[in-house]
Amino acid sequence: MFTWEYPPSSTGGTAAHVDGLSHALTRLGHEVVVVTRRVVGTDHDTTIAGVRVLRADVDLPWLPDDVIAHTASGNHALVGTLSALGDWEPDIVHAHDWRVAWATDTAASLFGAPMITRFHGTERGRHGGHLSPGTAEQINRVEWWQANRSRRIIASTKLLVRDIVDGFELDPDSVRRIPGGIDPEWWRAAGPNEPTPSVRGGTVLAWGRVQYEKGFQVLAGAIAALRYRVAGLECTIAGRGSYLPELQSQIDLAGVGDLVDLVGFVTDNELRAAIHAAGCVVIPSLYEPFGVVALEALAGGAPLIVADTGGLAELVGGTGSALTFEPGNAADLADCIERVLTDRDLADDMIRRGAELLEATYSWDAIAARTVAVYHDALGR
Repeated sequence: MFTWEYPPSSTGGTAAHVDGLSHALTRLGHEVVVVTRRVVGTDHDTTIAGVRVLRADVDLPWLPDDVIAHTASGNHALVGTLSALGDWEPDIVHAHDWRVAWATDTAASLFGAPMITRFHGTERGRHGGHLSPGTAEQINRVEWWQANRSRRIIASTKLLVRDIVDGFELDPDSVRRIPGGIDPEWWRAAGPNEPTPSVRGGTVLAWGRVQYEKGFQVLAGAIAALRYRVAGLECTIAGRGSYLPELQSQIDLAGVGDLVDLVGFVTDNELRAAIHAAGCVVIPSLYEPFGVVALEALAGGAPLIVADTGGLAELVGGTGSALTFEPGNAADLADCIERVLTDRDLADDMIRRGAELLEATYSWDAIAARTVAVYHDALGR
């Protein structure tokens, strides 16, 4: 498997997905090697619970400040790690998103193995179906090339499958839908030194990459509308990203700087504790191809509110596990937050239904088994 993000480096759901899938495949008896970037504090070659992880130094100080050039250079470094494999050869080479497209294609050619790609989103989708000239167009071209070089493609939702088939002009039979997964037991368990709250507070929690399409600015508008409607209201937004300065400006303009706290990066243990204590979790995305954060919130036992868009709508629609609101509509979101924070019976019912949904659909072992079926299909077995 090739991935740009792998723990402890994580700016979205891709790292968690590759980690969970890799270990589940190992439990099923398969040999898994993950090739990724090296970050501070990690070694070049390690084995973690049966998964071998090769890491390449790609963040070099003399690289140009251009995402395409930086990524292309990094892919050369990723390919360079393959010499550590010795005589070991893979049956499948599996890419996760466009940033590892070139390295994965090269490895597939070297080993004579089918190339599989899982798209965790597309550049066209992240821009609402429209591509601006420059970087977005260039990334879309890489994705197009990668999709057409892949023997099979995996996507998490029906919406993303349609976007990939139509956007890259593919045979629908080559694209398979397999949802993302999660380890519910870990998210449910109390962390080290974490008290178990007897009553949830009035904190609204949101987290993820701080980009425009994540919609945190909509949440700031909703908090402004609720200032005098919900007693004890607070909001925490965790994460880093290029939109952070603009988001702070939006919070200041809305006059909720005293209610909304931008806390930056948090560890998984800190996030789990925050979910356990939150009055509700909000995912206000304008675009979200799957939304593993929704699964994390459900597993952590928090009442969930999500934008009625993309993979989020498919994930929780009709299950009773979450309230949904019109994407970008701060007033609609404010009404949902008020309902959850003021109706204990509603919140408890949502939590119960969320736990049932997770157990039935999103275990890693089940997702790994479905992924193996795609591998066998790609191999003609």
